[in-house]
Amino acid sequence: MSDTRRQQAESAELTNRSRQRTDLTIIEPTVTREDIDSTGRVGAVAYPYRIYDAVVTIDRPIIANRDIEYVVSVDRSRRLAVRADVVPETVTKTLDDVLVVPSELSDAQVREKAEDAVFTWTLRKTAVGSTPDLTFEQSIDAHKLFWIASRPDGDVIVDSVRGTESPLVE
Repeated sequence: MSDTRRQQAESAELTNRSRQRTDLTIIEPTVTREDIDSTGRVGAVAYPYRIYDAVVTIDRPIIANRDIEYVVSVDRSRRLAVRADVVPETVTKTLDDVLVVPSELSDAQVREKAEDAVFTWTLRKTAVGSTPDLTFEQSIDAHKLFWIASRPDGDVIVDSVRGTESPLVE
């Protein structure tokens, strides 16, 4: 585990955020904690996200207006907006032994990140004569889970949605 992550985990333990039992709305995992192969216990880290279903309307004077739909996923802890294919399915579950990562962005900052991303993507895709209209059809607050597993050749972190594994670097 990296020094930064270790310090965050130690800090979280001091403030009772580590190894807690909590109810969370989560993005439905395709890989469950029980699916993870580990030589020890499998820990969980929950990252906060807000997912927007956005529609951009581009005004075109001679022909009908054009609507472009986007799904924007804003990672509220890493301050990153990325494009998604669909709005994910979410469920509310009680989770044991989970470190809930705090949000680093306010609601207004999350919305601003999403708006900036959508405008950037629109301008890359289409030439516009005026500022396009942006509406958010819906938004969902959910956490994405990552599993931390001990292995003989080193600890790994597993994305619960994609199932991809990455080594934890110390």
